[in-house]
Amino acid sequence: MDLKLRDRVYIATGATRGLGFAAARELVADGAKVVVSGRSEKPVADAVAELGGPASAVGVVADNADPQAPERLIAAARRDFGRLDGMLISVGGPPVGTADVIGDDQWRAAFESVFLGAVRLSRAAAEELGEGGVIGFVLSGSVYEPIPGLAISNGLRPGLAGHVKDLANQLGPRGIRVLGLLPARIETDRVRELDAHTGDPDAARARHVERIPLRRYGAPEEFGRTAAFLLSPAASYLTGLMVPVDGGARSEY
Repeated sequence: MDLKLRDRVYIATGATRGLGFAAARELVADGAKVVVSGRSEKPVADAVAELGGPASAVGVVADNADPQAPERLIAAARRDFGRLDGMLISVGGPPVGTADVIGDDQWRAAFESVFLGAVRLSRAAAEELGEGGVIGFVLSGSVYEPIPGLAISNGLRPGLAGHVKDLANQLGPRGIRVLGLLPARIETDRVRELDAHTGDPDAARARHVERIPLRRYGAPEEFGRTAAFLLSPAASYLTGLMVPVDGGARSEY
């Protein structure tokens, strides 16, 4: 199936590694151009090189929490590729910790990056996009059910899911789609970190695999292909929804 991605232009935040990078890679593989962001210069440069260099990807060093990040990212898309068709907002993984130990400073920092930064980026994208545009959020299964040990994610991501639906309703009449992706146990550094945090990563992995109907962790490219489809014109009648990418586990983490 032709996803009709050739020469379309997307911004992918937090896309120097992990799920954001996996999505950017699949978009480029199908002919799209991408602007990728990350918080450090070398990972951004490495990601751009791996994505094929300036013909298909450009990088911007930016933190989602920076109020200037949306303007800089959109300017890069316009300057280097002449258009903008969509944005994938990867909000990253907030610190591990339970509700009784997470302090105010951690909550504030996470709110700025995970919540307000994502809202600000989506608001800027909504102002720039025209009919056929799309805004995607990389969220988490904590949208549906709290994940043990991830109090900040449990507190903030459900609010972002509500923002997705609200924004989808607001932008739908303009022909702009908004949706969320809900990854679970995908083979990334973040998931390996979470497994290691239990003190016995092998046992943690075994427990999770037992609860996944497909009986395995997902591969980053499986998430990336799902993201590329949802951001593409091939998914033109899908909006306002949360799409679990979890091997059938849903909230069974």
